[in-house]
Amino acid sequence: MRRFRIARQRPSRPSIPSRHTLSVWRADFTASLVVFLVAVPLCVGVAVASGVPAELGLVTGIVGGLLTGLLPGSSLQVSGPAAGLTVLVYEAVQEYGLGTLGALVLLAGVLQLAMGALRLGRWFRAISVAVVQGMLAGIGLVLIAGQLYALVDARAPGNGPANLGGLPDLAVDTAGSASALAALAIGAGTITLLVLWPKWQKAARVLPAPLVAVALATVAVFVLDLPVARVEVAGLLEVVQPPGGADFARLTEAGALAGVLGTVLAFTLIASAESLFSAAAVDRLHDGPKTDYDKELMAQGAGNTVCGLLGALPMTAVIVRSAANVHAGARTKVSRVLHGVWLLVFAAAFPAALGVVPLAALAGVLVHAGVKLLPLKQWRPLWREHRGEAVVLAATAVAIVATNMFEGVLLGLLMAVAKSAWETSHVHLEIVGLDEPSAAGTAMGRAPALPPARRPIRVRALGNATFLRLPKLLDQLEALPKDREVELDLTGLRHLDHACAAALGAWEEQRRGPDGTARKEAPSVAP
Repeated sequence: MRRFRIARQRPSRPSIPSRHTLSVWRADFTASLVVFLVAVPLCVGVAVASGVPAELGLVTGIVGGLLTGLLPGSSLQVSGPAAGLTVLVYEAVQEYGLGTLGALVLLAGVLQLAMGALRLGRWFRAISVAVVQGMLAGIGLVLIAGQLYALVDARAPGNGPANLGGLPDLAVDTAGSASALAALAIGAGTITLLVLWPKWQKAARVLPAPLVAVALATVAVFVLDLPVARVEVAGLLEVVQPPGGADFARLTEAGALAGVLGTVLAFTLIASAESLFSAAAVDRLHDGPKTDYDKELMAQGAGNTVCGLLGALPMTAVIVRSAANVHAGARTKVSRVLHGVWLLVFAAAFPAALGVVPLAALAGVLVHAGVKLLPLKQWRPLWREHRGEAVVLAATAVAIVATNMFEGVLLGLLMAVAKSAWETSHVHLEIVGLDEPSAAGTAMGRAPALPPARRPIRVRALGNATFLRLPKLLDQLEALPKDREVELDLTGLRHLDHACAAALGAWEEQRRGPDGTARKEAPSVAP
């Protein structure tokens, strides 16, 4: 008979948080305050630079914290409005109106959700790094050119070329205006503090540089009573305007549909690429769980869908806030959720605080952010070691400045594909027997079995023969002596496209003509 021993249940004790749990909560709480202080000036500055009410930047930051922060994907990166989309948002608002911004962001969010559901997130890691760096560099240049006008309380003419072309006139106008010089002093002081403050490491750990710079600029304007422009405040509830049927109808009007599709695709690709590249960078900063790229893409899509429904700015994961979160000691996603709570409390309880912030200070923050988008340190080693990648980077940046975001990125992707195709289509010809004597001769008093003049030249092709290498390949074959037989061996080719096969077949037929010198037993390559 088998006996079973049943363990007695011990009386339950009230659970007491362990020291480890308390330390994690304490670290996340402290990190959330640091991220909140970094996020406030960036959210407001990106919104103002995008040509929308400042509160919409806070709305996007709140959604990035409370919604995207709760979803799976990356545990420590923080989402919100980013400088990388500022130029594109500004152009979209100018082209289609503020009311349609929510519709554009909503469509981009739904597209991100679809890509995440199809598990396409990991494929964003295949995008050329040179294209991404060129994209960020182009954004940085356009952002700097536009914010130089805001730095002196002037209105930018419009697109990148117009902004760059108007800089000489801007310098002349600024020199003759006392109010513009005052704004320039505030903006320049903000940039100087942003550069110098992180060097004071003890203070930088407590207070982030953007907050200190904007706060001191605000105090200086108030104390000195300087005649500079300030942020216009409307109120959180007043600026939240969900897109309606009329907004979607405006996007489908004749002549606007192609541009709308391009804008939505640009929102989707740039926001997704920036978020997933940011996730890869953040994963290198900590030892915790790594990012699930498909889930992170869906989290970003959910956030952008809600931002679109609220008529707010598009969101991405932002490396500045994410790095601040990690460096502040965050351990779990609680820190980024709490940062969204603090943004909500600030936007609801202290909206008037934004009305005292000078626009020149925010412009200084964005000029500094734009400079950080430029790959200044990476350019020299990239040009020295991978010149083709450097050309793609520079071409992408110049194209974005000269045209727009979508066309510039598209050109960069096409150049990256063409460069890769050129590099992988390398073909090499091994030629044996070319240097043999053409005159008949004897060896050791005996006649040779085959006259040296008629000994075939053996040509073996190696690599990938594509149309990109066809001109060079034909030049080498046509340079062979006309009075010698040629045996062409194509067994060493890993790939032979139709264009090369047709051209080589025509060359072979020409050499096999009545007076040709190709051997009949040479393998045929005619298509």
